[in-house]
Amino acid sequence: MYRSIVLAYDGSRESQLALREGAILARRLGADVQLLSVVNEGAGVMIAESVYPGSVQAMEQTYRDILDEGAERLRALGCSCTAELVVGEPPATIAAYARRVGADLVVVGHRPRGMMQRWWNGSTGAYLLDHLDCSLLMARRDMDHADMEAAI
Repeated sequence: MYRSIVLAYDGSRESQLALREGAILARRLGADVQLLSVVNEGAGVMIAESVYPGSVQAMEQTYRDILDEGAERLRALGCSCTAELVVGEPPATIAAYARRVGADLVVVGHRPRGMMQRWWNGSTGAYLLDHLDCSLLMARRDMDHADMEAAI
């Protein structure tokens, strides 16, 4: 059913939930996992770079470290995993990456937001629902490592 799973991961609590649920599915189904971390290239990042040159490189290194840590976790759980860091607007980048790798499923964490925040920033989940060619799982189940290992 799901042979190729893309896990969007930025180290946040919500993406850690996605990593856990995605790992459980991947192990049970024998699916390959593509761990994806997106460095947001929004206007705020460009302003920061103009004020503090080198800040984008520092941010990319932080994301690289987070991505490596996530990949290490997946491999320790016995998942076949590749990891990629890309720069772009997260929703569009996730959808394009899923198409490029032929994903059957994309797993993302759910980040609760207020009405104004959704209006201002948009909803990643809503964007993905409209733009993915595959299934989408929004991870919401709160589980610790012990619960996850028991589920695998």
